[in-house]
Amino acid sequence: MIGFSPISAIIGGALIGAAAGLLWIVNGRVAGISSIFGSALSRRLEDLPWRLLFLAGLPIGAAIGLAVAPRLIPDASAAMPALNLDPLGLAASGLLVGVGTALARGCTSGHGVCGLARLSVRSMVAVLAFMAAAIVTVFIVRHGL
Repeated sequence: MIGFSPISAIIGGALIGAAAGLLWIVNGRVAGISSIFGSALSRRLEDLPWRLLFLAGLPIGAAIGLAVAPRLIPDASAAMPALNLDPLGLAASGLLVGVGTALARGCTSGHGVCGLARLSVRSMVAVLAFMAAAIVTVFIVRHGL
């Protein structure tokens, strides 16, 4: 695996778990990014501030991590040098991810991090389904196209 760092994986996993746990303790909400983003686009204003702050924290946290410890963040271009997706392919990929999260009623963070931690059967089924889809997709992209 090119670009894998167990140290960055442990630190990243601990930070994701801490953020998800803190959101659950403080707001009683699951840290599902697709739900947080989708609800931020709705007209409900009562919980909009924390949703926008959470979403803004994602790129800000990445920027801080890159500034503080750039060696812990692997270079994605080294890991996937052969992927040359055109803008149409990227847009189609984003659309399919959005459809998948709507069908699963949650995303990898909501089901994979929070749902599995709560021993949710629904989340276990969703995680197994999107992991199987990811495995098939990688196989097709690497060997079929």
